Amino acid sequence: MGLFSNEPKTVRLESQDADLKATRAPWSLWADGFGRLGIRAIQIIVIVTVVAAIIVAIQQLTLVTIPLVIALILACAFAPVMGWMRRRGVPPLLATVLSLLAIVLLLTGIGWLIVAAVRDQWEELYRQAEDGFQQLLAWVQTLPFDFLQPDQLDEWVASLTDFVTSAQFGSGALAGVGAVANFVTGFVLMVTILFFFLKDGPQMWEFLLRPFRGQHYVRARRIGDKTVGVLGSYVRGTATVAAVDAIGILIGLLILQVPLAFPLAVLVFLLAFIPIVGATVAGIVAALVALVANDWVNALFVVGVVVLVNQLEGNFLQPVLMGRSMKLHAFVILVALTIGTVLGGIVGAVLAVPIAAAAWGAIQVWDGPDLPARWARPKHPIEA
Repeated sequence: MGLFSNEPKTVRLESQDADLKATRAPWSLWADGFGRLGIRAIQIIVIVTVVAAIIVAIQQLTLVTIPLVIALILACAFAPVMGWMRRRGVPPLLATVLSLLAIVLLLTGIGWLIVAAVRDQWEELYRQAEDGFQQLLAWVQTLPFDFLQPDQLDEWVASLTDFVTSAQFGSGALAGVGAVANFVTGFVLMVTILFFFLKDGPQMWEFLLRPFRGQHYVRARRIGDKTVGVLGSYVRGTATVAAVDAIGILIGLLILQVPLAFPLAVLVFLLAFIPIVGATVAGIVAALVALVANDWVNALFVVGVVVLVNQLEGNFLQPVLMGRSMKLHAFVILVALTIGTVLGGIVGAVLAVPIAAAAWGAIQVWDGPDLPARWARPKHPIEA
């Protein structure tokens, strides 16, 4: 009986099952809901760590990264000009030199006009805005609300005065020499990088696409073309919109006989490159100057002119020049501006929106020329 019994075989199978369960036991913990959640958490931690490392590297190398991004955006803006000249048989080197000279002369001319318009009247503009702010605070104190106490205001003014007269502020002012040197270095680097982007941009992009094959290559090419189009449209459209805003507000200020109209128009042009926030700041400064120079009624008319020009630009001019691909929600723009300002200061605030628009444009063509990524597609009632 013992010779033909199945007992040893059964014991052996049970032992094997026990060994198999013991082997699977540690991995089975990752198969349930908490296990999958833990895996996702680890993945998120790794991604956040990599992104944080990239951000730290960018902050440490701003002298290189900022000129690189500016050169890329300018190259995208002048890509249609380069394509037009190459289709007309212009040699690549000559087309590059002509485009680069046009960009440098344009930037230099705009800078010279800004300096010429503001140089002699900047102190007066600052004083008028400061006086207007003081009058506004004095009016606020006459209100029946006690949310701003005079002692608090005096404390803030004293703190600001102590900082301006401190050695820390003086050392920061002396550090302006280093800032000028960094600006010149960054400008030269930007021009050099821009030269190579204009001349060999398509070849450089093809080199970066070598690791991709099949559908991945087609997607990368599609994203690259979309990014060039979005960045180019943003620069050309924003510059045109800024010029129209400045001219419209300048005409309004001249009609209302507000002093320092030209410096205010220059300020409007510059701040137009910072969406939402820039227009608000420019309107506040113009209203404060009108408040000091004229009266409350004139200041309200200035606010009306600024609002009217911005509404016409936002509802009619901007959609035509930039298209639907550049339309970002105001919340997204504010978040991008905040992140850009924290990471890169004023330059980061200027570059944040075009970078966000380029990222959104890439998502819009992720699965096809007019097919966004699956998670970004609008859902119909049946699909929902």
